[in-house]
Amino acid sequence: DVQLQASGGGLVQAGGSLRLSCEALEFRLNRVAVAWFRQAPGKEREGVSVITGSDGTAWYADFVKGRFTISSDSAKNTVYLQMNNLEPEDTAVYYCAASGDSDYSGFDYNEYEYWGQGTLVTVSS
Repeated sequence: DVQLQASGGGLVQAGGSLRLSCEALEFRLNRVAVAWFRQAPGKEREGVSVITGSDGTAWYADFVKGRFTISSDSAKNTVYLQMNNLEPEDTAVYYCAASGDSDYSGFDYNEYEYWGQGTLVTVSS
C-alpha cells in the first residue's frame, strides 16, 4: 500500500507563502501520479495540481496558475506544493493523493486510490 504523509500547512497572511510536503512512506513516487486537492468549508473538494510519475509533467487548476508550483524529489520520495501569493480564498484543508496510473493528469478524485491526511492552510486577510 501507498502511505502518504502530508505536512506543511499553517496560518499565513495574504500575500505570503507556504510549502506543503507529501511523503510516500512505502512506495516510489515515480510509479504513481500525485495530486493535491483542497476542500474549503462548505465547498466541494477540488483539484489543485498534479504531477505525473512517468515523466514529471505538472498540471494546475486555473485558479493557482502562476502562484503554485508542484515538484517531486525522488531522493526524498516527496512531492512538494510551493504556494506563493496566497489569498484568503486559498484557505482549505489540502490533501495529497496518489494514482496507480503514473500517467494520470486529471482531477477526478475517484482515480486516486491513496490519500494522505489533510493539512490545514489558513490565509488571513
